[in-house]
Amino acid sequence: MKGQPCRIVFPRVSDALDQDEEWIFVERGGRMQKIRLHNYGDIYRIPGLYEELFYKKLGCDSPNVVCGLLDRAMKRHGGPDSLRALDFGAGNGMVSEKLSELRHCEFLVGIDILKEAKEAAERDRPGLYDHYWVMDLARLDEFNRKRLQSYRFNTLVTVAALGFNDIPTRAFLNAFNLVPKGSWIAFNIRDKFLREDDRSGYRNALDRLQDSCFQILEQTDYCHRRSITGRKLCYRAIVGQKTAEADIEDLFEKRCVRST
Repeated sequence: MKGQPCRIVFPRVSDALDQDEEWIFVERGGRMQKIRLHNYGDIYRIPGLYEELFYKKLGCDSPNVVCGLLDRAMKRHGGPDSLRALDFGAGNGMVSEKLSELRHCEFLVGIDILKEAKEAAERDRPGLYDHYWVMDLARLDEFNRKRLQSYRFNTLVTVAALGFNDIPTRAFLNAFNLVPKGSWIAFNIRDKFLREDDRSGYRNALDRLQDSCFQILEQTDYCHRRSITGRKLCYRAIVGQKTAEADIEDLFEKRCVRST
């Protein structure tokens, strides 16, 4: 781990603790700090902690699974030779780094709501992105919409960021409409957000997208990572192509999705 050495301590907690309720202790410089796993800003501030915690300790495999599925789908269904990719919920750049290993990326843009994510990406993977913007796509203004659309993306990638109020449905749908018809869409989502009793809005949103403007080409269920008690957290990786613009306001007016 780069920077000041630190030690991760897992608490003794109930296995019923939900994914966004998990927390750990981090001992660093003789001081113990409690950090919630979904408080990404605190995690990104400590160099190397994100990789040590999620990838080495908890076995996160989502960048490999989602980017690998996208690569296979493009080979099977005739994807572009060069990617102009929007990495939405980019974090510290691990997903775009993996994507660049598999496909030629002509142009890479990262977006995250946290300034700490941008700082971590620039610190840990300097030069990876052509642009990295800190913005809230749930409140996308017209200036930034036009600026992002001018980049002529052909790929949208979102990994391990949907649900749990990290990315609300409106933000994901706005990202979907930043890429033109025919673009490739790759993302993953926790299995519970695809069930009939889902309250996040994602099940209905994805159903509506498939009905009107998104064709799924490849998908697979897999273990995203382990919980801090060792339980498997199951996700689904999905890759497809955009076939039309999403009528976002129509979705919300008909109460097909929730705004948060």
